[in-house]
Amino acid sequence: MRNTLIAFVVTFAVALPVVALVARHDDGRALAPLALPPGPLPNEPTDAQIRGLQATVRAAPGRADGYTLLSSAYLQKVRETGDAGYYQRAAAAVSRALILSPSDPAALTQRSAVELSRHDFRAGLADAQRARALAPAVNKPFGVLVDALVELGRYDDAGRALQQMVNRHPDLAAYARVSYFRELHGNLPGAVRAMRRAVSAGGEVPENDAYVRTLLGNLELQRGDLVAARRAFGGALVSLPGYVPAVAGMAKVDVARGRLPAAIARLRDAVTRLPLPEYVIALAEAEHVAGRRVAAARDLDLVRVEERLLARSGVNTDVDTALFEADHGSPQKAVALARRAWAAAPSVRAADALGWALTCAGDARAALPWAAWALHLGSHDPAFNLHAALAARAAGLGGLARARLAVARAGRFALPAQAQREALR
Repeated sequence: MRNTLIAFVVTFAVALPVVALVARHDDGRALAPLALPPGPLPNEPTDAQIRGLQATVRAAPGRADGYTLLSSAYLQKVRETGDAGYYQRAAAAVSRALILSPSDPAALTQRSAVELSRHDFRAGLADAQRARALAPAVNKPFGVLVDALVELGRYDDAGRALQQMVNRHPDLAAYARVSYFRELHGNLPGAVRAMRRAVSAGGEVPENDAYVRTLLGNLELQRGDLVAARRAFGGALVSLPGYVPAVAGMAKVDVARGRLPAAIARLRDAVTRLPLPEYVIALAEAEHVAGRRVAAARDLDLVRVEERLLARSGVNTDVDTALFEADHGSPQKAVALARRAWAAAPSVRAADALGWALTCAGDARAALPWAAWALHLGSHDPAFNLHAALAARAAGLGGLARARLAVARAGRFALPAQAQREALR
């Protein structure tokens, strides 16, 4: 009963790749441009980029910038395949870069991106701040800095850093973050406007464009505009045919229109190609609503396998696993995981997870302050509001439950099939 986030695409640091800054010697002199062998160009397939960059670091093993670019390519591979093993390769590559050049702002920015993708937000923030101090004239470190501050619940600091980022260089990365920040504060029209600007700004590779178009589609779903959502997802698929997040977005439109067989077919295709927990849970919930209980149970087992694999690769999945356990497993385990998540990163996401876990564990009164904190910025997130509504209902606060439920219903098309039904009860 939640709008599950992809475990490792919470921050835009992963979604919008870090591009190497100007590389320098330790004494501050600029290095000559890195001589890349033929093939690893930005518009080349990721595998070709990886092969080319591997050849580059073999040919120039003393250059930090080759390892930094290779780390970025490995992170892109995670996004494309869901193979969490590439996290370790990305971390190893950027670690080598920093051994060679400990004060390289590009490598620090890239390591921050790796840390954020694994949900080590405090380490990511430290590296982002150091990169900013070392390269105050460069805009790239602002992205990971904003992401880290948001995920640590430091929203005022994040807003100030984001404003500086926009003032210096209003590009796709900046506008996408503005959109997310506005969404967190309940300004959906403003979030849509900013995301449309991100689409207009264009990205460095087709995947960037497809990504922001998919985010726009999800915002349109929250606003209840199925036509606009389908148009945005369709645009992403034109930009990058077969793009899995957009395929999953189209499945959400199918669910909203009551076309469960079509939604299940799309989600099955998405899971076959990119078996991330988000898509598997959406598939399981659609199958459950369609009466395919055995298939749903099988897919929920797959989620558990995926989350174990992520944990083994060093990804902190406490928030996502807490929500999953609250919905489909042990509420008591969910409470423990959510408390640990809050201690590590006191964000609205962690507060929502803890509130929902407590509700499912039968302690709705204790859940209410956490549900309120999750919504204290003004978010219209349908999952947050649905969780708050059900906590209030269980605590006997009918008026509050109805108010929260009204917001959840308005954005229900962004929810998985089972949660949509819950919102309409």
